[in-house]
Amino acid sequence: MFHKEGHKIILITLIVVVALFLITDTYVVLPWLNMIIMIALLVFLLLILQFFRNPKRQTAYDDNTVVSPVDGKVVVIEEVFEKEFFKEKRIQVSIFMSPVNVHVTRYPIGGQVVYSKYHPGKYLVAWHPKASEENERTTVVVENEVFGPVLYRQVAGALAKRIVNYAKEGQQVNQGSDSGFIKFGSRVDLFLPLDAKINVSLNQKVRGAESIIAEK
Repeated sequence: MFHKEGHKIILITLIVVVALFLITDTYVVLPWLNMIIMIALLVFLLLILQFFRNPKRQTAYDDNTVVSPVDGKVVVIEEVFEKEFFKEKRIQVSIFMSPVNVHVTRYPIGGQVVYSKYHPGKYLVAWHPKASEENERTTVVVENEVFGPVLYRQVAGALAKRIVNYAKEGQQVNQGSDSGFIKFGSRVDLFLPLDAKINVSLNQKVRGAESIIAEK
């Protein structure tokens, strides 16, 4: 199953790869060179397909927990001052996505979207300390009665040139459902209440919509 954000790119890639296959088969007479080109084209097509995959996930809906919004590796767990929305201290948990990870963004909690904003910006590498404040990014806050407000921020990386965000203020959303997509390497930051119990550790690999990041 492929994400809708990739349908156009997959179709274009497939057409180009088929065309190059036919050209190679017709005009490249050296068998070894013909084979190398065709293998390279197949590998390229497979990379595009795996990047836009959208696997189904089983979310155990629970208003007491925050699930990971993305697949990736936990690279930051620290207390910070969140400047944009809360304007107070929060626990930041950041998850880095490599180009081989699933890049679907999912709602970490269910509830109402109370804030959603896009920020144009730079394309520093995703693990840069200033990436969360200076890179192209979107900030979304979802709130429910049990956990309260949770902020998550999609942050573009050096390779990510487009962030897609579906969250609209006032919208009711389900925990674990699709909230957007980031094309190529990037990260997502979560900002959680100080009394939240963090269930992950640095360098731990997590799965979007399934791994529990925190609970109350």
